[in-house]
Amino acid sequence: MDLGLKDRVYVVTGGTRGLGNAAARELVADGAKVVVTGRDEKGVADAAAALGPNAAGVAVENADPDAPARLIAAAREYFGGFDGILVSVGGPPAGFVADNTDEQWQAAFESVFLGAVRLARAAAAELPEGGVIGFVLSGSVYEPIPGLTISNGLRPGLAGFAKSLADELGPRGIRVVGLLPSRIDTDRVRELDAMSADPQATRTENESRIPLRRYGTPEEFGRVAAFLMSPGASYLTGVMVPVDGGMRHGF
Repeated sequence: MDLGLKDRVYVVTGGTRGLGNAAARELVADGAKVVVTGRDEKGVADAAAALGPNAAGVAVENADPDAPARLIAAAREYFGGFDGILVSVGGPPAGFVADNTDEQWQAAFESVFLGAVRLARAAAAELPEGGVIGFVLSGSVYEPIPGLTISNGLRPGLAGFAKSLADELGPRGIRVVGLLPSRIDTDRVRELDAMSADPQATRTENESRIPLRRYGTPEEFGRVAAFLMSPGASYLTGVMVPVDGGMRHGF
């Protein structure tokens, strides 16, 4: 199936590692051009080099108010267009209600929530018909995850924002989609498992609750992301798509 990605230009935040990088790899593999972001100059440069000539990198934090304008300008400067943005950001600090400080909540709000809102607003003002805004969220949109209180507080709100944005932008032919990963085998998930007394037992227990009985691979997540961002998904908007091996049992 031709997804129609050839020569389309996307910004992928958090694209140097994890889920953002997995999405960027699949977009490039299907012919798209991407601008990836991250906080570290070297990490950004290395990630862009690994993706090849159809990728460029910009070192910037999602929370930076100047990030949206810089990234859209970079997409046009490097590749001559701007067709969509996939907003991915590293997970906020783990912890239960009593563990997380006001400072952690504030920093996570700036990066995970407000930074994403700014990026989406800027993209909405610049995208042409057929453009797309994607959010990498979490299974916590539907069900809180123990020990991830900050994520549980912020991700559902961002999903609500995405749904509102889909309603507002639909008449202009701009789509808004969300991805809800669960146990994808990334550094972040391995770090969370490692916080337990027995990481392997924790992983085995988590896998037992997944109908497919295994963690997903970054490539499996990336392929779903690439499809949702592509013209091949042109009649999908306002959707929150679980990428979780069936872990969410609700309809």
